[in-house]
Amino acid sequence: MGQQYTHLSCADRVCIMLRLRDGWSSQAIARELQRAPSTISREIREHRSWSGCACLPYEAGRAGARAHLARFTRRRRRKLASDGDLFAQVRTELANGLSPDQIAGRRKREYPGCYHRNVSHETIYTALYALPRGELRRQLVSYLRQGHRNRWPRSRGASRKQNGFVAEDVLIHVRPPEVDDRLVPGHWEGDFLKGASNRSAVGTLVERSSRFVLLAAMEDCTAVSAFTGFSRVLNEVAPAMRKTMTYDRGSEMARHREITQATGVKVYFADAYSPRLARRQ
Repeated sequence: MGQQYTHLSCADRVCIMLRLRDGWSSQAIARELQRAPSTISREIREHRSWSGCACLPYEAGRAGARAHLARFTRRRRRKLASDGDLFAQVRTELANGLSPDQIAGRRKREYPGCYHRNVSHETIYTALYALPRGELRRQLVSYLRQGHRNRWPRSRGASRKQNGFVAEDVLIHVRPPEVDDRLVPGHWEGDFLKGASNRSAVGTLVERSSRFVLLAAMEDCTAVSAFTGFSRVLNEVAPAMRKTMTYDRGSEMARHREITQATGVKVYFADAYSPRLARRQ
């Protein structure tokens, strides 16, 4: 698990003040506090002018007071606030049948260089889906071409494109018949177990005749990690035990042809919407 960021404490700021007085650099202070050098340099830069004394470039008490005030100061008003004039204009254009892309493009042409009248399509989508659940949100979302209640992840389109790696020559119905009989060893069923927040993964391989299990630890859930992990464990078994692998259509297997080249194991995929077909046979 990665390190969790914490704000600078009073003790940290006192240390910064004393070390600066002794002539330490930002990098040296960062090493002592076990902080990123950019954190220390930004702290000094943002609070240097608050000292009020030319001989003391940084004063811990004033810096802490300003940082506390900044944390609770209201940020800049959202560009598409629901009670703003721009939001009302965008709402009217949506009701007239324009998409967020069209609205953004038209405004860019009509008001070139005018920040307060221009808005990107991403800002429009974010503003609509950030509205509290209610009649206004339902009405505005219904104006969109798709009209989905929740916004899809931006990576969804890329994931769907990755499914193009499943060609006709690797579908389950062209798999050798001997695989179905479970009599000849060397045919495997693959799967992917993902950890919390997809930060880790384990690939599983089950030999169909003996039910022998191999586990492949992986750094993440990418196709690169799947290629590396599965290739490593498959190459550890005898060549006679490396014939085929049957898998569902997970995008982590986008590099399956490279796995075949590295191990000699031909990879086959279940039919669409039937990811467990191989396990029932």
